[in-house]
Amino acid sequence: MKLPQIIQGGMGVGISNWRLANAVSRQGQLGVVSGTALDQILTRRLQDGDPGGHMRRGLDAFPMRGMAERIWSKYYIEGGKPERQAYAELPQHLLDSPRELLELCIVANFVEVYLAREGHSHPVGINYLEKIQIPHLPSLYGAMLAGVTVVLMGAGIPLKIPGVLDQLARHQSATYPLHVTGAESGDDFTVKFDPSMFLEGPMAPLTRPSFLAIVSSDVLALTLQRKANGRVDGFIVEGPTAGGHNAPPRGKLQISAEGEPVYGDRDRVDLVKLGALGLPFWLAGGYGSAEKLRDALALGAAGIQVGTAFAFCAESGMRSDYRTSLLQRVKAGEVRVFTDPLASPTGFPFKVADVETSLSDPEVYAARPRICDLGYLREPYRQDDGQIGWRCPAEPANVYASKGGDVADTAGRKCICNALIATAGHPQIRAGRLVEPGIVTSGDDLPSVLEFLPANGVDYSAADVIARLMAYSLA
Repeated sequence: MKLPQIIQGGMGVGISNWRLANAVSRQGQLGVVSGTALDQILTRRLQDGDPGGHMRRGLDAFPMRGMAERIWSKYYIEGGKPERQAYAELPQHLLDSPRELLELCIVANFVEVYLAREGHSHPVGINYLEKIQIPHLPSLYGAMLAGVTVVLMGAGIPLKIPGVLDQLARHQSATYPLHVTGAESGDDFTVKFDPSMFLEGPMAPLTRPSFLAIVSSDVLALTLQRKANGRVDGFIVEGPTAGGHNAPPRGKLQISAEGEPVYGDRDRVDLVKLGALGLPFWLAGGYGSAEKLRDALALGAAGIQVGTAFAFCAESGMRSDYRTSLLQRVKAGEVRVFTDPLASPTGFPFKVADVETSLSDPEVYAARPRICDLGYLREPYRQDDGQIGWRCPAEPANVYASKGGDVADTAGRKCICNALIATAGHPQIRAGRLVEPGIVTSGDDLPSVLEFLPANGVDYSAADVIARLMAYSLA
């Protein structure tokens, strides 16, 4: 399939939601939903009363009726939960996750993709982080049941995803190797998923979506093309100016006077070598303008991936107070994005925009209790008994140390999981009074969003972004 020139970034948790992807795809470009933590997003939308009835509409389209109704009856609260009532806690993902959680992953990914595809015939993609490995199989299956066109994945080396897509398209059992710290020869830490355990009747084969790997080097692209267990259809090339998690600099880590990782020539992708692989590629990280689209095409790219401009448009899932505050600061020329080498529990640099009441404020960060109750970014490690343990450097330091972690690794770590869900408008409430603060991630080019802002306000649409990006074709 020949994909559009503009791919919308699959950002954060609930930021690239179904509304944004639908709006982008309706313009003939590739709308992309974020597949991260959709089990939490769906259940919290239902507990908020399902405003607009959109989740109900998606659940009504799900082919396994019993599964959809179980989720509706358990989580839907008519009129929404009381403001200071906590959201229901879900089980954390494990090597052998409970059926309830697997069903949630399947259904939540289906609903998000179904709604993104509703009302048009253009392609829709879904984006996953390879490092969040355990939910991959049921999540991909749910997205494929909804007819997702493209799967995009980065933040790791997704060598086994192409083969998984082949198997799930045939409703066959699939496996995925779990990376476990300290694993020994002979250990078997494999995630398994059998679609037949969830089907309520025979189903025709599914369409296998295209697979685009998100890479930060031509070497990684070559590795994926040669060693993946199935077809790789192209690449998204993300530079270190892109939002979210960044690949660490190559070589010895150097920190600037401002406290940010220093990137150099070794971190630049050789586009000649990349082009020689013969697969289409899109450039990302600072390419959100018509001029950059023109430059990318001249360099042999099929187009660009744009995140930041879409993350702050009206259809984005970002909560309005954060979005408005940052856009007002863009207009005032006061916005700042910091590449934080410590914030993420993964140890990867993570871009953080400075916004009041969020975890970018040192006082807000210091006041938050160290709680790890979602666990998407936990590290699986081998215990002395050969079983898997789970730890996170954003949990209490003494707890992390008791699991063999280095206390030094807990310094500056933030609970990205809870914070990103809060940024999407669903903050957890603790003890009826403590509200989880959010965190906003953005590319370094956040100031350039100014070109999309109207003179008399801060609201602009996904269609406005696309019209400006495509202006090169009218020149």
